[in-house]
Amino acid sequence: MILNMLHLKQRTTKFYITTLRAAKNMAWQELTPEYGKVKVIMKLTGNDLMGAAIKAPRAKFDKIYVLPMMGVKANKGTGIVTSVPSDAPDDYATLMDLKNKQPLREKYGIEDHMVDFDPVPIINVPGFGDLCAVTVCQELKVNSQNEKDKLLLAKEKCYRKGFDEGVMLVGDHVGENVKVVKPIIKEEMIATGEAFKYQEPEKEIVSRSGDVCVIALCDQWFLEYGEPGWRKATEECLKDVECYFDDTRQAFERTIDWLHEHACSRTYGLGTKLPWDEQWLVESLSDSTIYMAYYTVANLLQGNIYGTQPGSLDIKAEDMTHEVWNYIFFKDSPLPKTTIPREKLDAMRNEFQYWYPLDIRSSGKDLVHNHLTYWLYNHTAVWDKEPDKWPKSVRANGHLLMDGEKMSKSLGNIISLSEGVQLYSADGMRLALADAGDMLEDANFNTPQANAGILRLYTLIDWIKETVDDLPNLRTGPTNQFYDKVFANDINVAVSQADKHYSNTMFREALREGFYEFLSARDRYRELSAAGKGMHRGLILQYIKAQMILLAPVCPHLADYIWREVLKESGSIVNARWPESSAPDDSLTKAAAHLMECVHDFRLKLMNYSNPNIKKRGKAVKPNEPANHMTIFVAKDYPKWQEITLNHLKNSYNPSAEPHFPENNQILQHLKVMPEIKPMMKKVMPFVAFVKSQVAEKGPSVLESHLLFNESDVFEQNRGYILRSLDLDSLEICEASSYHDQKLVADVCPGKPMCKFEKRELDQWIRVQLKSTSSTFSPVLRSSSKPSTYTTQTPLRTSCSTEASRQEVERQASKNLQIRRPGKGPRQLLAFDQPMMWNKIKIQELEKIEYCPTS
Repeated sequence: MILNMLHLKQRTTKFYITTLRAAKNMAWQELTPEYGKVKVIMKLTGNDLMGAAIKAPRAKFDKIYVLPMMGVKANKGTGIVTSVPSDAPDDYATLMDLKNKQPLREKYGIEDHMVDFDPVPIINVPGFGDLCAVTVCQELKVNSQNEKDKLLLAKEKCYRKGFDEGVMLVGDHVGENVKVVKPIIKEEMIATGEAFKYQEPEKEIVSRSGDVCVIALCDQWFLEYGEPGWRKATEECLKDVECYFDDTRQAFERTIDWLHEHACSRTYGLGTKLPWDEQWLVESLSDSTIYMAYYTVANLLQGNIYGTQPGSLDIKAEDMTHEVWNYIFFKDSPLPKTTIPREKLDAMRNEFQYWYPLDIRSSGKDLVHNHLTYWLYNHTAVWDKEPDKWPKSVRANGHLLMDGEKMSKSLGNIISLSEGVQLYSADGMRLALADAGDMLEDANFNTPQANAGILRLYTLIDWIKETVDDLPNLRTGPTNQFYDKVFANDINVAVSQADKHYSNTMFREALREGFYEFLSARDRYRELSAAGKGMHRGLILQYIKAQMILLAPVCPHLADYIWREVLKESGSIVNARWPESSAPDDSLTKAAAHLMECVHDFRLKLMNYSNPNIKKRGKAVKPNEPANHMTIFVAKDYPKWQEITLNHLKNSYNPSAEPHFPENNQILQHLKVMPEIKPMMKKVMPFVAFVKSQVAEKGPSVLESHLLFNESDVFEQNRGYILRSLDLDSLEICEASSYHDQKLVADVCPGKPMCKFEKRELDQWIRVQLKSTSSTFSPVLRSSSKPSTYTTQTPLRTSCSTEASRQEVERQASKNLQIRRPGKGPRQLLAFDQPMMWNKIKIQELEKIEYCPTS
């Protein structure tokens, strides 16, 4: 790094060492003897200054030394910085490197006493103590100033929290907040001659001519945004503005804190002329901060977008004087002297009063630091007597990436809106954009997901058409089956969650809850009901209508087509009311999720039972016989030792801390002294680890000692689904506490059932009730421990009983029953109008069939 010694205009007896880039900025800020010119007295390198004894303003020590630091850059500041190892992670890491590494000191000629300093507490930061940088670096295990990623994370933690929440420990402002006293201390140092104002661009800016730009002090008009009264009004305005994200609000607060005089004019380009000095134009970021107020009456004043034709009120531009605008915008403004008729003035005034204030402003996150803050300021200035006209919300967003990359011509990955519509359709494009992201981070338009979205939409259209055509064949009557209740609750969940996310402009989340998760709920209903009485007509119709309304904000064309052409509803879907819904039942949601999770777990265990990957003495174990029976063991209560452990974890859970639980050794120390825990010490910590993993996956509700639903009833009500999913013949649900082999079921607890598979010979009677409704039938009949009655659709007009271990009726188009007897061969058709041999059991025509009249 090359440093230059300068003679500054305002410091006639002093010289300053700085980079040439900083010197040029100083020259254009009237800090050198001749404006715009730099006189270099001497050129130095960093090595020339190493070990030099100096005095730093307001430092605790009378003498400190110039030390090397790898993170100091020549393109930022003057090239020389004051080290604050107590609160700056880079400074602390550098100091520790120099203290601990003698070769590094020798390389730069640094003697031991030059680094014989410890960090001095300056600021107390809540959560990090009096030595913020030291605490954070130790937490992140920063071992060197070269660990850039760790140091970057450390700086993010220290600087923001230190500025927003830090409290001074030294000086004249002990006990005061850092962000309050920072500007005060700055002015004090300027007043005492310890510092002077210097400005430079935040990053290197290169003009079109190729020159590096500097900040120059020149004649200029400024808006004094830092004026106390104006700032206070803007801060009051911000309190009531919905920012949707804490980061957006904090960005506004930080901007208001540092924003003071802002150069608002320029002499070239497009813009409005300053009314009091027309040689100047208002620069673009300061201009057009309340243009949305004009939108309220634009349709009355302009006949086209360019304003070349008069609007519906036929008013000329020159007639819109300041007095006229005042009458439109301000309630207490008197009637102006104008040629515009009173009814036209009132029409414009009523339009403005109806539409204002601005409900939501959507803009880029990069404009929060300038244009959007000016927008707040100027609203409070123009409508200073009418706070009800101040903005209500602002939604900042990031930029758009294409498949994870920045869009640019060189990459050839730019898609115009018209091209996007041609590639993906209007609704497909909107679906992909809504799914690209909601947060302040840059959204990502993913082309594979866009293509998948189109297929998903077409599949949805086909399914709805087929289902609407088949509505007359669906079940009616009460919706009292478990799967009916779950699906009705799923509809309530989707409607309430989509409403919440749309209201918060979280379109990706609304799409996830109101479309993707909703489709999954529909598929689960189809799957569960197929093993029972089938889907309910009313629920399916309710789902289709709700799905279309929830999808309409994102895919309006598809939703309107289904609404009008398929459902034959009158009017457009845009006029449809939001679906009515009841409060979601969390117990049903958890019960359904638990059922699906358990069946998935059972399926994996069945696969492992059928094909055990175990070797005994180097030889593979012979596979088990195919299972046809499963026993599920459930528990209503935890064993005493588990209940105690669970209650302790519940009491020590802290949702705002990270991690949420104490360290394992602390948990163990608390539990091991309890008499109920001592005999189970080997199982305690594995159980703790299991509970922690469940909390991380499902949330703190798993810390409750009882489930919100009856686990045994859920399995019983879905017996048919479980058997069908696992292709088993029989199922038994057993209370673990009453089972004879307690060792086998020792780990069973609420929400964590255990299953056991086995091969059984089953010969049971089942009563089959056949009800005539159509020419097709499609239920599955399974055996149980007691005679059961099942209803199916078939042209037969009788009920019958016949001896069989399992009966399974598949979709056929004739009077045939397809029956399989486990372990006795493949499925065979059994026709009631002829005798046949089935697994050597002769079934004579009608001889062993007991007729019953159908209801």
